[in-house]
Amino acid sequence: MSVLNDEPVAAADAAVVETDAAVIETDILIIGAGPSGLYGAYCAGFRGLRVAVMDVLPQRGGQISAMYPEKPIFDIAGFASVRGRDLVDSLVAQAETHGTRYLLGHRAVALDYDGDGLPVVHSDRGTAVRAGAVVITGGVGTFTPRPLPAGEDFLGRGQVYFVPDPTAHAGHDVVVVGGGDSAFDWAALLAPVARSVRLVHRTARFRAHRASVEKVRALGIDLLTDSEVSGLYGAAHLEEVEIRHRTTKDITRLPAQTVVAALGFIADLGPLREWGLTLQARRIAVDTRMATNLPRVFAAGDITDYPGKVRLISVGFGEAATAVNNAATVIDPEAALFPGHSTEKEN
Repeated sequence: MSVLNDEPVAAADAAVVETDAAVIETDILIIGAGPSGLYGAYCAGFRGLRVAVMDVLPQRGGQISAMYPEKPIFDIAGFASVRGRDLVDSLVAQAETHGTRYLLGHRAVALDYDGDGLPVVHSDRGTAVRAGAVVITGGVGTFTPRPLPAGEDFLGRGQVYFVPDPTAHAGHDVVVVGGGDSAFDWAALLAPVARSVRLVHRTARFRAHRASVEKVRALGIDLLTDSEVSGLYGAAHLEEVEIRHRTTKDITRLPAQTVVAALGFIADLGPLREWGLTLQARRIAVDTRMATNLPRVFAAGDITDYPGKVRLISVGFGEAATAVNNAATVIDPEAALFPGHSTEKEN
């Protein structure tokens, strides 16, 4: 049962995606619609609590949906391998079994407390969410791609940071820039559909896992090392890429309709920095209950820090369950911490 209004969660709310409602009341507000946040929504719904999920991104799934929806993930319990998109779809379906309200495209910018001591979170779109408790599952916070200096003028006209749909680049000559796992993942993902794929990196040493590098080599993808993209050319859309060797200074022009800039990301907690949270190494400090230093505010997933922290999606699931169930006892001091086993519930 909902603690704030004593009404049961309505199943019809499961598919509702809120946008610009002025004021929303809920039992638990989860900030971040990545894997930890989606599982936390299920945990809250399982207890009969109303739950709303806010995320600055326009889709559910967090970094998985934005960065590697087609990439296989190997560290999820019970799955030898699961594609990122499929994992997100399953988590969304699980969260919606008890009803979840979404506020997508909303950045959480401010936190204050009402006269009853309940947290109120304000979004950049003018929506205020009054909740019994808040659980922050924002991953690494706001992540901004590192720009490709030579390519910003072609952003959206051939230069991209993500490849959510490889078929959008079918038949293209593709240049991937970077030496980390994302660069090699994108290159391998695009190889079957692109006309050609080349990977450009400024040194001969790669940050990517050795297996990823060997996979790309086995696909016959050209690795242009000690080189950098020095220019992009075209009219309405990208047509050519200029590559400069860093030692010889030789210049090469290659046809390209797509450039994937995989140069890493700048993570930032953004407005959360101003909330008064105790931070450790640019992450939110929590205790064993996943509670922060602020009343009724908890956190889970990669955004948290504590001694012995292991940053895996699977760990984030457990932290989300811990955060939500401890939040439930703060909302209702008479509630039991242990929610019961799902097998004990009627279908």
